[in-house]
Amino acid sequence: MKERIVQPKEENEILTPEGCFILEISNSPLDEEVSITRTRVQPGVTTAFHRLRDTVERYVIIEGTGMVEVGSLPPSVVGPGDVVLIPAGTAQRIRNTGDRDLVFLCICTPRFRQEAYEEI
Repeated sequence: MKERIVQPKEENEILTPEGCFILEISNSPLDEEVSITRTRVQPGVTTAFHRLRDTVERYVIIEGTGMVEVGSLPPSVVGPGDVVLIPAGTAQRIRNTGDRDLVFLCICTPRFRQEAYEEI
């Protein structure tokens, strides 16, 4: 990896089939070890139940409130400052339980690749 500044553009945010909006902050072959997205889930929306093969995820909640389901843990309320640790291959989904967008960073190691995504 070489030093660089990454400046994501708001207009690159996309709606995924999973049911959330994703803005890729950093996901490049120039940095294979990690990817970072800003994920946005609208009020009342639950993302698709899924897992990532060979990829560890971490959600860092920035705004809003939600109910996350991860592996064998009971459904749990999350809010700003909470970090959700998701081992590779673990089933997961999140629901926005608030009245405004639920926003979190999703940090993947190694970096996210679409072929690792498995809907359940």
